Amino acid sequence: MPDRSASSAISDTNAAVLVSLNFGTGSYSENLEELRQLAVSDKLKILAVIKGKCSRPNPTTYAGKGKVNEIAQILEQTGALLVIFNHNLSPAQQRNLEQYLKCHVIDRTGLILDIFAQRAKSHDGKLQVELAQLEYLATRLVRGWTHLERQKGGIGLRGPGETQLETDRRLLGKRVKLLKEKLTNLQCRRNVQRRTRQRAQVMSVSIIGYTNAGKSTLFNCLTRARAFTANQLFATLDATTRKFFIQGHDPLVISDTVGFIRELPHTLVAAFRATLEETVQSDILLHVVDAGSPNREEQIKEVNMVLKEIGADAIPQILILNKIDLIDSSSGTSGLQRNEYGRIVKIRLSAKTGEGLEFIRLALAETIEQRASQWCKISPTIVKTDDKGTIANY
Repeated sequence: MPDRSASSAISDTNAAVLVSLNFGTGSYSENLEELRQLAVSDKLKILAVIKGKCSRPNPTTYAGKGKVNEIAQILEQTGALLVIFNHNLSPAQQRNLEQYLKCHVIDRTGLILDIFAQRAKSHDGKLQVELAQLEYLATRLVRGWTHLERQKGGIGLRGPGETQLETDRRLLGKRVKLLKEKLTNLQCRRNVQRRTRQRAQVMSVSIIGYTNAGKSTLFNCLTRARAFTANQLFATLDATTRKFFIQGHDPLVISDTVGFIRELPHTLVAAFRATLEETVQSDILLHVVDAGSPNREEQIKEVNMVLKEIGADAIPQILILNKIDLIDSSSGTSGLQRNEYGRIVKIRLSAKTGEGLEFIRLALAETIEQRASQWCKISPTIVKTDDKGTIANY
């Protein structure tokens, strides 16, 4: 392999080469575009994009030998020090690639985790991201400090018989255990707050959807909050909850949640369990979709898969087709759609311009009324008389 020492000396640490292989599974161009957006969201400079077709992954280096040589040549030409695969690599594949390419190699999961680490601002969010990172790292520890092994020391040099790798694993395990305990306490605190709302019969609404669908913009329009919004993937990581008032009805609480994405890492889903629990306990979900996205049906499917994974697939949803202001057709107008039972199931709106927001208020008002009628049915008034014949309601 060519010597890259000269080019590496002047290369940008934020420069990256993207690798995306086509295995004939469909949606290849959309997956590649999503990888570009993830790289831009991670503030990386894309120097080259390497494509290729394969029948199946190589068990050693994921990409075939010829493709790995092509990657090495591109690295030599560009001086990049980072290669990002649009796939999930096994620990062995990642190590083999790094040894051959002489640079840092990460996969799709590692890229998403790095974005989450940059965006997490709250204490709770940082705990959840750190746990996900450590659990991802646990399978990727390598013998980077073999010179520190103490199992073969001579007289006066023999240590406790523990290699640096084993020490790292032990320390990592302790940190993971501590983080899980803190997140358990966090979940207990959230459960107490949730039970308080339930006793007060306060309805809970969660805004969910694919990343960059406009969830935070809609949340700000409805609650007049100042949640961070940006045209980038995973702009929101820290769940935000605010009161929401509808004239003539009791107030409800509405939460802005983290966005989902295709092949969302399981370590992230597990780490964010405390935050996603707010979604699981909601009375209704506002499923926000980018109406102008050509992949919106696939994105809806991906979100529903994550909801099923966390046990929230049975919660009623209202589909919110957002960004209609970007659609130049007759379908780009606000409106609503009801099902055969008269319940609102789909709303077209623009959170940016405010067009169609009144339909959300109408849908939530009807949901409050339906919930109140159901509560009356399951909790009928019991009439009793005391010893004096006085009627008392319970």
